[in-house]
Amino acid sequence: MSEAYIVDAIRTPVARRGGALSKMHSADLGAHVIEALLGRADVDPIEVDDVIFGCVDTVGPQAGDIARTAWLAAGFPEEVPGVTVDRQCGSSQQALHFAAQAVLSETADLVVAGGVQNMSQIPIGAAMTAGERFGFPTPFEGSSGWSHRYGEEEISQFRAADLIAARWELSREELEQFALRSHTRAGSAIDEGRFEWEITPVGDVRHDEGPRRDTSAEKMAALEPLREGGCVTAAMASQISDGASAVLVASGRAVAEHRLTPRGRIHHLSARGADPIYMLTAPIRATRHALERAGMDIGDIDLFEVNEAFAPVVLAWAKSTGADLDRVNVNGGGIALGHPIGATGTKLFATLLHELERTGSRFGLQTMCEGGGQANVTIIERCS
Repeated sequence: MSEAYIVDAIRTPVARRGGALSKMHSADLGAHVIEALLGRADVDPIEVDDVIFGCVDTVGPQAGDIARTAWLAAGFPEEVPGVTVDRQCGSSQQALHFAAQAVLSETADLVVAGGVQNMSQIPIGAAMTAGERFGFPTPFEGSSGWSHRYGEEEISQFRAADLIAARWELSREELEQFALRSHTRAGSAIDEGRFEWEITPVGDVRHDEGPRRDTSAEKMAALEPLREGGCVTAAMASQISDGASAVLVASGRAVAEHRLTPRGRIHHLSARGADPIYMLTAPIRATRHALERAGMDIGDIDLFEVNEAFAPVVLAWAKSTGADLDRVNVNGGGIALGHPIGATGTKLFATLLHELERTGSRFGLQTMCEGGGQANVTIIERCS
């Protein structure tokens, strides 16, 4: 039976909006992680079959198939193609899935999967606002099928976060405590050097810029909600960020031929959908589906990475699946570390792989909410 092995996973530091990476062209940001990935693995770039990158808001410097542009910007062979994937926040996790599926189907042996996003240069939602000049204020405007099914309801991640908090009876204090824990865990991870091997520095930028050492429950409590009458504040939301990440996926044949050392293997991959109005709840259904297909229980998973788009997302997921929060985002998450949307999927995967190795654990599960009410789930098994 074919296997999809993980040779390496790497990421840049995640920078704040307007921070140290804000002036860097997205192609150069993507090229940086690709160069570092292949350099560490000691793989000749000509041996790569494909480059699959996630990116959202592919306009301006991110347009024109950023996967291909980043590869060429790295100075690598023109013979190797690239393709860009948009599954919203899960774009690079889906890129990893496509890469693994190519290897599992034996149509490829070495694939680079990853993602890039410079949210400082191209604001979130830029692709949607670009449509306004053509008479489309939203992606749904003018669709009779959408209107018939969902009416004129507000489609907003902020509204969705509030809806989830209400439905799962999550108090503002509970949400703020979770957010505070994200910053605390991230700060400890940085201080203990837990990210050092997964991060490839960009010039003098060596560490994530997001964690706030001076935040507190009192400061969070003083913030106004993002929506009138809601309870979700900016303190409970992921940070707008810049960054890139990449993973090298290999077949057993490639591992043998190139004398590679696999660090993990894909145990399961899948994606599921849920209500697009609630938008952010799909990780619940997707996790249940993945565990059932893999023949596993929630207790079989040693570590979880669940993207902290908003605090209610992770807490509702944990309540619904029975996951132990002590095993979830043990090094902090998007609230503290940031969420460079197109790059976050393989960024989280890099963190999960390295933490499995650091702790000697066996199975890790990654999931994240995505626009349109979707979620990917990847289960990785660490190689001994």
